[in-house]
Parts: sequence; structure tokens; C-alpha cells
Amino acid sequence: MVQRSELQNYLSDLLQIDRIRDFCPNGLQIEGREQVKTIVTGVTASQALVDQAIALKADAILVHHGYFWKNEPAVITGMKKRRIQALLKADINLFGYHLPLDVHPEFGNNAQLAKLFGWPQPQALLSAEPEGVVMGCRLPAPMNSVELGEHLESCLQRTLTVRIDNDTPIHNVAWCTGGGQGYIDQAAAAGFDAFISGEISEQTTHSAQEQGVAYFAAGHHATERYGIKALGEHLANRFDLQHHFIDIDNPA
Repeated sequence: MVQRSELQNYLSDLLQIDRIRDFCPNGLQIEGREQVKTIVTGVTASQALVDQAIALKADAILVHHGYFWKNEPAVITGMKKRRIQALLKADINLFGYHLPLDVHPEFGNNAQLAKLFGWPQPQALLSAEPEGVVMGCRLPAPMNSVELGEHLESCLQRTLTVRIDNDTPIHNVAWCTGGGQGYIDQAAAAGFDAFISGEISEQTTHSAQEQGVAYFAAGHHATERYGIKALGEHLANRFDLQHHFIDIDNPA
């Protein structure tokens, strides 16, 4: 068991939320009960995740995609009202960590993806900010784009959204989970042979083809399951909490 305030302060320090400018508030977003014994983690604070957390009698939910994003309507109506109402009625805390979770060197989405793929010693691409939002490494052994794509699909247990091949062996690869496709040009400029993100945009195809970079869109949700899960497991061990990671299927 842990006090909500202690958990909040620990996470703020661990993820260094004050050093990162983001598109949403990081930390406690909806206040619930003070004592936390059971936590649920998931990628997005959807109604389905909230409902399962209520069924598990969770005291807190931790997500990568929470609420109150910049430029979204500020009014609490419709879908947003139903989600928040359910949390308040059940007295469940909601914690959201976006960019701080992406970039953390141990529990971050990028770091955990490297661990899943079996890639040693990933390094942050220093030209991309905040530090750690793009990571890269040298592969243990060169692959062609077909082999690398098959490896990604095997690890993620998901068919790639897009694979753009190149004709040369891939020695080093960079990646940014989720909607990180815009970083492909920085990866190409840094000399990487391949780039992985969750989503793809129209211009990503041209960037990959014209710069000779193999490209893989592996799914926004699929590439961001692992940071929040690892964080929940860490908190469970540190504070002797019950932890449930709930993966709400999402094809995107």
C-alpha cells in the first residue's frame, strides 16, 4: 500500500516530468482515494480500460494517453464526461504520463521496445528533443528489410501497417514509438539505414524512398504497450502493490 501523494511524488521524480514540455498534464489527472493498493496500467484511458479497472476494484489507473490534451475542447461532455464520471464515482485515481514515459532511459516506450527486440545499448539521437524521443542502435548482425520486418512482427505479435524496403543491408536502426514518423528525416541525416515508428504519414513514404531508408510502421498502440507495463511492474515491486496490465486491443 502507498499514499497517493507518495506515489505521485515518486513518479514525478522518476520520470522527471518538470523538465519536459508536453501536450497534456503529466501526473495526477483525476483525484481518487488516498490509499493505493491495486493499480491498473494500460496505453489509453478509454472507457473500456476504466470499466475493467472498476471491475478489478483498482485504486489507481496509470496510462500513457490520458486526458486534457492541448487544443481539444475544454468542456466535459459526451465521451469525456462519461469517462470522468465513472472514475469519480468509483473514486479511482488517474495518472497520465506522455512524453516523460516515451523518453525514460529504462521504463520508456523507446527503451522497452529495444529490450523487446533484443537490441543492446540503445542510444538517444541527440538531434531530437526531448532527449530520448528517438533512439537508435547498431544491430547485432545485419539484416535485410524483409528479415527486419519479420523480426518486428514476431516480437510485436502484429502485422506491420507498412514496410518500405531498401536494397542495402541494414546495420543500424532508429525508432520512435507512436506518432513519431516525422523524425525519419533526422534519422536519415544521422546515417541510420532503417527507421521504425508506430504511425505513418503521406510524406513518410517519400522521405524513406528518396533517402534510401528502410521504413516500418508497426502500430501506434502496438509500439507503446511496453513502457506503461514496465512502469507498473516496477511500482508493484517497490511499493508491494497489486498490478494488472490491461491491453485493450487497437488496430491503429
